[in-house]
Amino acid sequence: MVVPYRHVATLAGLTSDEMNEIGQLTQRCEAALTEVYQPHGFNVGINLGAAAGAGVLDHMHVHVVPRWSGDTNFMPVVGNTRVLPEDLGSSASRLRPVFAKLASEAGL
Repeated sequence: MVVPYRHVATLAGLTSDEMNEIGQLTQRCEAALTEVYQPHGFNVGINLGAAAGAGVLDHMHVHVVPRWSGDTNFMPVVGNTRVLPEDLGSSASRLRPVFAKLASEAGL
C-alpha cells in the first residue's frame, strides 16, 4: 500500500511532487513484490474517500495487489481474503530487504 504523508481527499489535491512520489513508490512496490513472489500480474487501485474504502476523511491511498493465474478476483482480495499463504510479519520480513535494496539503487 502506498499512502501519501499529507491527508488529501483527491488526486487533484496532490502536488506534482506528491503525485510523482506516489507513482515512484507504486513502481517500487511492483518491483519488490515481483522479486519476492513472482506474481503473474497486479491489480493497482486507488481508494479516494470513505465510500471507496479510504476510511479516513481527506485521505487517499494506493493498493498494489499481486495476482496469480487462477486466483480469486480483485474485490474479495480487498475484502480481506488471504491470497498469500503467510502472515503479514513474514511478508514484511521477506520484503524489507528488497525495498531497502531498491531504495539504495534509487539513491535514497
